[in-house]
Amino acid sequence: MGRRRSGGHSRGSRAQRPPLSGPPNGGPRVGGLPVGDLPVGDLPVGDLPEERPTPTVDLAVPHVALAVGAHPDDIEFGCGGTLAKWAAAGCKVHHLVLTDGSKGTWDSSVDSADLTKVRKQEQRDAAAILGGGDVTFLELIDGELDSGEDTRRRVCEVIRRIRPDVVLGHDPWRRYRLHPDHRHAGWLVTDGLVAARDHKFFPSSGEAHRPAHLLLFEPDVPNHVENVAGHVDKKIAALLAHRSQHVSTMGIGALGATGPTSVSETYESEADAFAAQVRAQLASHGMLEGLDSAEAFHRMDDI
Repeated sequence: MGRRRSGGHSRGSRAQRPPLSGPPNGGPRVGGLPVGDLPVGDLPVGDLPEERPTPTVDLAVPHVALAVGAHPDDIEFGCGGTLAKWAAAGCKVHHLVLTDGSKGTWDSSVDSADLTKVRKQEQRDAAAILGGGDVTFLELIDGELDSGEDTRRRVCEVIRRIRPDVVLGHDPWRRYRLHPDHRHAGWLVTDGLVAARDHKFFPSSGEAHRPAHLLLFEPDVPNHVENVAGHVDKKIAALLAHRSQHVSTMGIGALGATGPTSVSETYESEADAFAAQVRAQLASHGMLEGLDSAEAFHRMDDI
């Protein structure tokens, strides 16, 4: 159980590094997506550009990866391009969704049990699009997620069963995060990983396992990027597979057609606008290290 060197904290040699708040010149606005936007303004560490962490780029493709999300669609927003890239290179990708997604609608007439069934199938469809079809659902109640001992044990069991080289999940240290499920999901990833690696934690929950890397998406302090050029379309397609979230999360179908514009034309236009927003977010992540499209993480190797 030796310690591993922490990754991504070397100091940059670049004289200037762009701020994180602005989109590429002339591109769609960055911001407003439920998961993945970087902190507004400069990185929250250091006063000078040379004091900021210089991101590492691209882990070696893992044999097995486990992505953990609070809700159906969080994984696709946070790391869908990375998972698609790894799956295409032969990685076995697993998804762990913690809640049942039963509150993910603006329509009060929708039955929660029916919505849960729909969202589970949407998640399976999205995982298949990314190239990794295995999805585990803990089916905890949406909006009521906790990071207590029993839930931590269940996450520990999944990590020990799947035995991933890399775990990906929400950054629990992201400041001013509004949704409680995202905060608790981050703690479950970190605390569940600690439990999974040490034999004395939950000894009846399988053989201990220590992943090599932890990647936290929507990071408070990004120090690693994965180049996702060539895999953006799959990320967008996987997000659009979550059709129940088109209105509430993606702004697709919320306004409806007016005048001579048909419903299908309006839908296509709004879907294109959402796709442009995703591409702009990936471009803003790529600006950290001069890439066209990337997903940013806080990388931890000292696990």
